[in-house]
Amino acid sequence: MDLVSTALAGARVGEAGARWFGGSGRWGARFDAFAGIGFHAVTSGSAWLIGAAGDPVPVTAGDVVLIPSGAEHALTLQPRPLPEVPLLALGPQAPPRDADTYDLAVLCGAYRLKSGQVHTFLRGLPELIVVRPDASHELSALITVLGGDVANDEQAGASITRTALIDLILVNALRVWRGASFEVDDVQVAAVLDAMHASPQEPWTVERLGALAGLSRTAFSRRFVAQTGRSPMSYLISQRLTRAAQLLCDTDAPLASVAVQVGYGSEFAFANAFRREFGVSPGRYRRDHERVLGLAL
Repeated sequence: MDLVSTALAGARVGEAGARWFGGSGRWGARFDAFAGIGFHAVTSGSAWLIGAAGDPVPVTAGDVVLIPSGAEHALTLQPRPLPEVPLLALGPQAPPRDADTYDLAVLCGAYRLKSGQVHTFLRGLPELIVVRPDASHELSALITVLGGDVANDEQAGASITRTALIDLILVNALRVWRGASFEVDDVQVAAVLDAMHASPQEPWTVERLGALAGLSRTAFSRRFVAQTGRSPMSYLISQRLTRAAQLLCDTDAPLASVAVQVGYGSEFAFANAFRREFGVSPGRYRRDHERVLGLAL
């Protein structure tokens, strides 16, 4: 099964944003930690990527820096300790008219979650990943299109196309980095994951899932944790609530209906579980999303 799509499903309910940034001389930009996933695509020049640990890593035009779970980091033209790099003010920014004269130019995009955290799979990846997509013409083309989109921020439908481009760039960059489609290599566990994703509302138990895999409860649980990093029921709850967040953002279904669609017997039980996962009630989550969407349109 494709873990990229599954892992990004939860991030897609976050606020999507993209912008240009760059500079010359002693320029540097630090990015605070955030709940979400993002990337920087270096379109011209070169710089140093600085994380909370480890040595600075050189990046140059064509490189894509992935931030799978929103770790604090910086890009700077001269190596220096992370706390010494000035914090970049967030917000939209199109490239200036003289952008081609800058020592460094970068396009960045991200999904930022108002509540909750990114999928376990993404949290298990390195905090910062440098992708050098020399052979990926598709990824390079997507970055070029995003650059045009950011440069023409006022055009109709910009927020819609930008979200789609951010999504495609993240998927392609992750796949280029791994050189594969992120498949679970345990066939029996993969079959169970497919069933959980297709029907999270089913009254699954560890016994039922183990039987589906043709394994004992103990053997199944051990192999499931080895593949996903979570227990079967913990993973199921996360999948149900991720689906619920999507339904809250994409539909106007009543909360009681959303609860049933993701496997909860009562709206009360659903609301409590959702609040534990995302830190806010389902109703508040929906209203926050509608407010952010209204500001973007």
